[in-house]
Amino acid sequence: MLNVAVKAARAAGALINRAALDVEAVRVSLKQTNDFVTEVDQAAEAAIIDILLTAYPTHGIVAEESGSEQGAKDAEFVWIIDPLDGTTNFIHGFPFYCVSIALAVRGKVEQAVVYDPIRNDIYSASKGRGSYVNDRRIRVGKRTRLQDSLISTGFPYRPGDKLKPYLNMLGEVMSQCAGVRRPGAAALDLAHVAAGLTDGFFETGLQPWDVAAGSLLVTEAGGLIGNFTGEADFIEHGECVAGNPKIYAQLVGTLARYSRFAGAGDKASVRQAGLGGTEGGAPAAAAGSDAAAPAAKPTLKARRIKGASDAGAEAEAAQPVPDAPF
Repeated sequence: MLNVAVKAARAAGALINRAALDVEAVRVSLKQTNDFVTEVDQAAEAAIIDILLTAYPTHGIVAEESGSEQGAKDAEFVWIIDPLDGTTNFIHGFPFYCVSIALAVRGKVEQAVVYDPIRNDIYSASKGRGSYVNDRRIRVGKRTRLQDSLISTGFPYRPGDKLKPYLNMLGEVMSQCAGVRRPGAAALDLAHVAAGLTDGFFETGLQPWDVAAGSLLVTEAGGLIGNFTGEADFIEHGECVAGNPKIYAQLVGTLARYSRFAGAGDKASVRQAGLGGTEGGAPAAAAGSDAAAPAAKPTLKARRIKGASDAGAEAEAAQPVPDAPF
């Protein structure tokens, strides 16, 4: 199965690289403010799905552009696809984007491929068999102190996003580490954590296709990944933190009170400190308004994932802070 995923990722990467030769000729559409999709995203996704369903016609599909419209609807084997993670980078010619493909079996990610078409690097992992870049085994970094670490993240980008709370969270992390980088493609950020190129990663506003493949790369490379409170079943939570075990623990210690799933006391302390703030003059939410228990563990069935973008309907007063479009 991993070989088929690699074949699909390379096919998508070939389309992306050809389009990158004349990126200004690529047709771009606006899904919503600052959220772009190109004809390249759609062509790459179609190529991936064709290869996967030709090999495994009974499998399900969850893809960024087409949702779960293709493949078996309630399959135990579900492919989770982001055909071009980092679309904004791509249309500006900024060389940081990738193809992300994961296979979940009964809700657990067991195969993962992240392909960097610019550098021709294939990051891959199979459950229990380690993580690799091309044919070389990779491990997470060995740094043990956050103050020595390089951390990657993502920024809010839509008008009306909770910028002030994010900036306070970012400020805390920046003051505790050696540096923060914002490359703009979460799947590739996670691959770099797995390879030890960065020591940790955190971001909100994420969808399953942004993190599914990268999550297995990190854990098979000896790292940890979860939501801001440290829960491992995070894929549908919209927030993600990753790193080697020691850096992960220190990041969770800083980020937990900013989590959607933080306890009421932590949320109240953030508001009292002025970190929750207000956006556009709107008052901060009441103390217990978003202190609901975490969402049910995701099954990663095709039908279930299709509704991931509607997570805000779960009585959430505030949406997670989105990153650059993928």
